[in-house]
Amino acid sequence: MEIVCEKEDVDKIVNIIKVSARTGKSGDGLIYVSDVEQRIKIRTGEKESR
Repeated sequence: MEIVCEKEDVDKIVNIIKVSARTGKSGDGLIYVSDVEQRIKIRTGEKESR
């Protein structure tokens, strides 16, 4: 699963995933948080820096 969101929504989304996905058993998974530095529209090639 990949989720791209605004920076101010990260903590809320991470908490929702932790609560919803937790089984308490090994293998529940990991959450990675990283910055998206740029997006490019495939159709036009237009670039937008974040």
